[in-house]
Amino acid sequence: MEAFLTKIGAGILRGLTNAGHGTMLLRAIFLQTPHIWKMRREVLVQMHVVLVGSMPLVIVTSVFVGAVTAVQAVYQMQALVPMKFLGVMISKTVFIELGPVLMALVVGSRLCAFYAAELGTMKVTEQLDAMSIMAIDPVRYLAMPRFWAAVTMIPVVTIFADAVAILGGYTISVMTLDISAGVFIEGLQLFYKHSDILGGLIKAVVFGAIIALSGIFNGFNTQGGAEGVGHATMTAVVASCLSVLVADYFLAIILFQIIFQK
Repeated sequence: MEAFLTKIGAGILRGLTNAGHGTMLLRAIFLQTPHIWKMRREVLVQMHVVLVGSMPLVIVTSVFVGAVTAVQAVYQMQALVPMKFLGVMISKTVFIELGPVLMALVVGSRLCAFYAAELGTMKVTEQLDAMSIMAIDPVRYLAMPRFWAAVTMIPVVTIFADAVAILGGYTISVMTLDISAGVFIEGLQLFYKHSDILGGLIKAVVFGAIIALSGIFNGFNTQGGAEGVGHATMTAVVASCLSVLVADYFLAIILFQIIFQK
């Protein structure tokens, strides 16, 4: 029992230590942000990695998210409420929750793993140490462009995913669920609020920061050669997914029970 409690305590202390180091890394990134114009080429390259590299995954995921949401909504709503509310249910579900969260989990896992593996390989091959010896700040040249690229482009990916998911739900509803196009579109306009889309985009910005910070932090702290790179990548993905889900809960309370509550 004592050994079990010791492991729990050690895990908590390790988590708090990593949280402190992560906060210091975030602070260093913000301090280097005034130099972002000098690093604009690298930022654009990383934006391309986030946006273009994720498109196939985004399209496939979003289409089936919209389709599954439509099928499940019809199954639960039929004989209970008019089908004109189908568009309402799909749009609010996608804009507020499924769009930003699924993009953070699916696209974010890919991006987080990429950052952790790339920077972790540079760490174990001593490239980061070489940069420091040459008076090149790894935070400015590696961390800061990746962080702001993710924060900027994850919301863009989310907007595209929302549109594709709505289109997927519309297609399935009209073609296979016997819902007329007019009824579906009327439902999209019913109870529409700008705050739904805005809240989802705010979530996406926060999720982008979490994803990038997790990948960069674990990449910079990789140890132990090739095995260490694999462990850092796994840790980064798990940490980002858990952090996204926890942040989603608190953001939902702050955004939709406090800020946008009427």
